[in-house]
Amino acid sequence: MSAASVIDLSAIPDAQRAAVQALLEEVAVLKDITKRQEHLIAELNHALHGKRSEKLSEDERQLAFEDLSIALAEVEAEKEKRAVKAGDGTAKPAPRRTIGNLPAALPRIEEVIEPDSLICPCGCGVMHKIGEDRSERLDIVPAQLRVIVTVRPKYACRSCTDGVTQAPAPSHLIMGGLPTEATLAHVLVSKYADHLPLYRQSQILARAGLDLHRAVLADWVGKAAFHLKPVVDRLAEHLKRSDKLFMDETTAPVLDPGRGATKTGYLWALARDDRPWSGEDPPGVVYFYAPGRAGENAETFLTGFDGILQIDGYTGYNRLTKPSRKGGAPVRVAHCWAHARRKLKEVFDRDGSEIAAEGLRRIAEFYAVEADIRGVSPGQRLSARQARTAPLVAAFGDWLQAQRRKISSKSRLGEKLT
Repeated sequence: MSAASVIDLSAIPDAQRAAVQALLEEVAVLKDITKRQEHLIAELNHALHGKRSEKLSEDERQLAFEDLSIALAEVEAEKEKRAVKAGDGTAKPAPRRTIGNLPAALPRIEEVIEPDSLICPCGCGVMHKIGEDRSERLDIVPAQLRVIVTVRPKYACRSCTDGVTQAPAPSHLIMGGLPTEATLAHVLVSKYADHLPLYRQSQILARAGLDLHRAVLADWVGKAAFHLKPVVDRLAEHLKRSDKLFMDETTAPVLDPGRGATKTGYLWALARDDRPWSGEDPPGVVYFYAPGRAGENAETFLTGFDGILQIDGYTGYNRLTKPSRKGGAPVRVAHCWAHARRKLKEVFDRDGSEIAAEGLRRIAEFYAVEADIRGVSPGQRLSARQARTAPLVAAFGDWLQAQRRKISSKSRLGEKLT
C-alpha cells in the first residue's frame, strides 16, 4: 500500500498540501531507485560469489558496476532537483553540484563569437554591447611530443688562437640519452601512479610515430630509480623517527626472466598519518620491495624504528617484538580489530558458533564507542577510550583466555582464537 493511499490529502490545509504531495512523490521515486539498486547489488553478489559457471565475465561485471554507478547518480540528481522550502515559503535553491565544476586554476581560453553584422535591422546605426552570455566546456589537449634541441655556440677570437669558448653541456639524469627529465617523470607516473604498463606506453608512442621498445623504457625506469633512491632512503629514515607507523604488505606480479611468466613479489608499505589526532608530522608513505613475505623482510625494512607499529594479524611481524630483534629495540605492536573480527566472522558464518557470536558482540561494543566519539577532538576521544573502551578490552581479554582453556587449539575455532 502506497503512502499516498493512506494519507488523505484533502484533509491537509492548502498551505501544507503541496509540500506533502512533493514529499510523497519523492518517496515514490526513491523507492523505485532503491528497488533497482537492490536488484543490481543482488546481481553483483551473485556474479562475485556465485558458482563458477554462473559468474559474469569481466565485461559483464563492469557493465553491472556501471549500472550501479548510474543508479547512484540518479539518486543524487533527484535530490538536487527538489528544492527545499525555506521557512518563508520561498524556494531554496539546491546546492551547487561539485561534479562538472571546472577549477578556477585551469587556464581559460576565450573564444568570442560575434554576430555576422552589428548594423541595426531598422537602419538607425551600429548596435552597442549590452551584455554577454558565457559558457564553459572542458578541453583536453593530448600529450604532445617534441624535441628539445640544445645548441651550444662556439666562439673564437679572430686575432689570436688562444682557444675556443663554449658553454658547458648541461647535466642530465641520463647523459647522452634521449629522454628529458620531464619524459622520465611522465613514464614513471604513467607506470606507477596510473598503472600503465611499459608495453602500452610503447604502443602509445608508436601511434605518434616514435618507435621505443619497452626494454628501452625499462632501462629509463631503472636509471631514474637509481637517482631517486636517495630520496626514498631519506623519506624512510624520516618516517622511522616517528612514534607510530602503519605497515602492510601486498602481492605484486613480477616478470620472471627465462620462464616467460610472472612470479609473486611483495610490496611493503610503511606509512604515517597523524592527522586523526592532530599530530604535527605530515603524512607520508614509502614502499619497499621483497621477493617474499617472510618476517625477516619487515625486520630489515624497520631497522632503526622502535615505536608503535600498527599492523594486521600476520604472524611474520612477531619477530619484531622479541628482545633478540635485529635492527633495534623491540617494537610495540598494535593489531587491527577489523582483522581480529574477520576471523570470528568466518567461524560464525560457517558453523554458527555461539562463542564466535559472543566474540563478535564484544567487539561490536568497541565499534559502538568509536561511533559515539566520531568527530570530537583527539583529546576527548582518548579520554573516552580510556574510560569506556579500555575496560571492555580487558574484559574481552579475560573472556578470550577462558575460551582458549576450554577449546582445543587444533579445532577451527581454536585456531582463530590463538
